[in-house]
Amino acid sequence: MATFWTSPVIRFHAALNVRDGWTGRITRVQALAMSHPRAPFLAAFLLIVLSGLVLYLMGRQILCPCGYVLPWYGALGTAEGNMHLTDWYTPSHVIHGFAFFGVGWLVLRRLSLGWRFALATLAEVSWEILENTPAVIQHYRDTTVSVDYMGDSVVNSTADVIAMWLGFLLARRLPIWASVAICLGFEVWTTLAIRDGLALNILMLLAPSETVLNWQSGG
Repeated sequence: MATFWTSPVIRFHAALNVRDGWTGRITRVQALAMSHPRAPFLAAFLLIVLSGLVLYLMGRQILCPCGYVLPWYGALGTAEGNMHLTDWYTPSHVIHGFAFFGVGWLVLRRLSLGWRFALATLAEVSWEILENTPAVIQHYRDTTVSVDYMGDSVVNSTADVIAMWLGFLLARRLPIWASVAICLGFEVWTTLAIRDGLALNILMLLAPSETVLNWQSGG
């Protein structure tokens, strides 16, 4: 009788020579996941649908109240911020994808890539829901330059999760140096363009600084 290591599933998975850009090692759990290869991606899809429903029930607008949706919205300090598909904060969500991939690669190597992707989606939709709670919205308005922040539309939030997916999938294919270069490039770009970015956003959310706030305000 065939053992675990000589099963057709293992041989087929090894023949694929699946590599994630950072490591080519194939684990037992990854091989076993070949028997249900679509399950984690279905879970990720259901999570993004569920998060949209939760946001809607929380009172978030599905679309921009302006009546249309733009592929890119670059104006700052307006009521339409965070209401269209992409904006200046989209790059930070791409960086989320790189970060989630890196964390999964470091501590969840025995978990298949698909389930790491599903867990990354769970983390991202959880953040999207959290940042659209009244308490966090008010915190942003009180401690950052986003004094007109009213929360995200469902469309914008969904696009943010898809941006995370893009970062995750890019990290899977790219070498570490390229992943780091893209993340740093995005941070430098947004910092120079709007005096904000993922690192500054985290800083002002967790430990607001009057000095940073004055600088972001143009002072």
